[in-house]
Amino acid sequence: MTRVVVMGVSGCGKSSIGAAVAARLGARFIDGDHLHPDANIAKMARGEALNDADRTPWLARVGAALIADNTVVACSALKRIYRDQIRAAAGAEVVFLHLKGDREVLLDRVSNRPGHFMPASLLDSQLAILEDPQPDETHLTADIRSTPDQIVANAVIALKGMQP
Repeated sequence: MTRVVVMGVSGCGKSSIGAAVAARLGARFIDGDHLHPDANIAKMARGEALNDADRTPWLARVGAALIADNTVVACSALKRIYRDQIRAAAGAEVVFLHLKGDREVLLDRVSNRPGHFMPASLLDSQLAILEDPQPDETHLTADIRSTPDQIVANAVIALKGMQP
């Protein structure tokens, strides 16, 4: 059972960490940014934050991608209700790997990321709605001040330890 969502706000490293974790686990990797409807991407590119209604079809796509075992998806999954929607659509246990960091580090990363549709101006809106995973949610938390290699190595060890 390997169904993992690498979660967190913009700039935390979801795509790079998710791809590396998937490679180490021999799993399929999907960048959740590619699952957004075009309207969502256009809205964010205009500097407008998504609302819950905007996210609903996207979260359904993320969950559907996780129906297949051995899959890692990068997805912000900022609120508990979003993670609940993903779990429901996946129809299976999902582990959330929360990449957590300070606003200053995140802002620096987002500001220096050329060509991405998500502007730095939306970081604060994401931080405002972020709900850390709770003890009753299957999750791991990693501090983004660690090196990517450390984050990936620790996550892989923990994920392998969770498998039956």
